[in-house]
Amino acid sequence: MTLLKKNITANFLGSFWQALMALLFIPLYIKFLGMEAYGLIGVFITLQALFLLLDVGLGATVNREMARLSALPDKEQEMRDLVRSMEAIYWSIAVIIALVVMILSPYIAHYWVKPDRLSPEVVQRAMLIMGLAIAVQWPVSFYAGGLTGLQRQVLLNVVNSTIATFRWFGAVLVLWLVAPTIYAFFIWQIIVSILHVLMMWSFLWRSLPKSSQKPSFRGDLLLGVWRFAAGMSGISILGTLLTQADKIILSKMLPLEMFGYYTLAWMVASTLYRLIGPLFNAVYPRLTQLVSLQDEENLKSLYHKVCQLMSALILPVTAIIAFFAYEILLLWTQSPTTAENAHVLVGILIIGTALNGLMNMPYALQLAHGWTKLAFYVNLFAVVTLVPLTILMTWQYGAVGAAIVWVVLNSGYVLVAIQFMHRRLLVSEKRSWYIKDVGFPLIVAFATAGAGRLLISDAMSQTMMVSLLVVISGMTLLLTMAITPAARDFIIGRLTQYRAT
Repeated sequence: MTLLKKNITANFLGSFWQALMALLFIPLYIKFLGMEAYGLIGVFITLQALFLLLDVGLGATVNREMARLSALPDKEQEMRDLVRSMEAIYWSIAVIIALVVMILSPYIAHYWVKPDRLSPEVVQRAMLIMGLAIAVQWPVSFYAGGLTGLQRQVLLNVVNSTIATFRWFGAVLVLWLVAPTIYAFFIWQIIVSILHVLMMWSFLWRSLPKSSQKPSFRGDLLLGVWRFAAGMSGISILGTLLTQADKIILSKMLPLEMFGYYTLAWMVASTLYRLIGPLFNAVYPRLTQLVSLQDEENLKSLYHKVCQLMSALILPVTAIIAFFAYEILLLWTQSPTTAENAHVLVGILIIGTALNGLMNMPYALQLAHGWTKLAFYVNLFAVVTLVPLTILMTWQYGAVGAAIVWVVLNSGYVLVAIQFMHRRLLVSEKRSWYIKDVGFPLIVAFATAGAGRLLISDAMSQTMMVSLLVVISGMTLLLTMAITPAARDFIIGRLTQYRAT
């Protein structure tokens, strides 16, 4: 098995395990804490994402530079010095994060969120603990970027899966055996995050190639990567504003309990990133290496294969969840109230997330070429137009309005951004992307799942409903893969290999 295939497999297994943890334990969190306190976990997730604004492109830069330098000779010392230099900046930012949350916690508790049963004092204390948890967890993404660039993704997934087990299962034990409070939940997050960051720090430094000198802080290396880092910083800031605008607005405009339902819907929709992220993380370093080697033919071939695999992976899942959101939520949470309040949001949000996922491989191609301007200007235009639209739609239609804006945003990326990208990169490949890579799988997945929707009725028993959902899901997945060349070839190759053995 090639290194790329090992990394893809490891990434998917790791993501599957982390998704399984969420699947098993989120309903228990809601049971122990209540939906209003779960809304505070939504605030926690939003703040974690917002503090990506302080990343200043370093996470993506260390990923790209480790991949690039590892393909070149005699770069051992430069790699170690670059990691040390970026590491110092990252830990400084972690301290800033803790201070910012501590300063803002009274304002957020008393003037921003709208709790009903929780007092502002409880929310403020929870915010203080939350700030420490975010700060401790913050450097993990830097070390993960370094390990990804070095293509140590098997190791990375073993660590992340182990930590995910401690984080999710341990939190339930704490809520059950110690105290069913939001304080206990966030204190446990701090403990697990300390363990996580220590493990990641150790493994990254052990994975770097050895050199004769100790690593040192070098400003000249930071100057050498500042253009890419600055471009990535701009993209990161705008991308974070775009993906978090709905949550910021809703956390202010909605009661905390209703924000909890939106958080739950977003958590379900974001499970797609468990499929999107592994493929992106495995392929991006390889694309960077092919660009460095100026291997245009293999670059083009790999690009189309991974775009098709992305479609075959996420579109069947999207279609099933979009058409059967109520049934899935009801089976999962065993709460008709939760299913009723969240199913429309889930259906809309997951379509927007799928469209976002389809853009990940084109985005990886841009970054592999060091071209950050397109994503920056597209996101800048989107922020200028989308934030006011989100406020307006939320005011008029509540959470559903914000979810619709998420679909509009990502539809624009698919319809407009691709046009600009293929004028500069892989110029003759745009038509193939729209038709073979995305179009056919999209039509087949939604047509199959939509036809299956007609077979479901309220009069069915739960056993019959589950059985039918399994059959419809299987048919949707198989037919989508059959129409997608890369997925079809992969399956045929595996079957041929199995018969040969």
